[in-house]
Amino acid sequence: MSKIDVKDYEKRCQEILEDQEVRFAALLDELGNTLAGGYRENIVPRLTDKQHDSVCKELATRVIKRKKFDVELGRVKYSASRREHVVIMSFPVEDKIIMIVAEPNVNIDRLAFKIIEKLGSQWGNFSKI
Repeated sequence: MSKIDVKDYEKRCQEILEDQEVRFAALLDELGNTLAGGYRENIVPRLTDKQHDSVCKELATRVIKRKKFDVELGRVKYSASRREHVVIMSFPVEDKIIMIVAEPNVNIDRLAFKIIEKLGSQWGNFSKI
């Protein structure tokens, strides 16, 4: 398993945050702790810090649980949840996770392809988690 360069992912998260539809972009560890990235400048978070931490930890748990069917169904490229007020997306990267929170009207697949491009991975060999 290769080591993730957190400084590199900080830059990538900042590039993702240039998209006006993206509110939050961060690299999380397997426990849901933020290693790089954060909210786009001038964004008012919809959650308290405690709620946000809880969402990150829950997301990390779900990403790990999805590995259970990798042999039968293939690895997860990304996952998305459309809510009334936001879209939450996760992208497994090695043993870490890119978490994205976007505006509710975003085109999920279009945004996913843009993010994968910014992460520098090809669709066919994206995740090894």
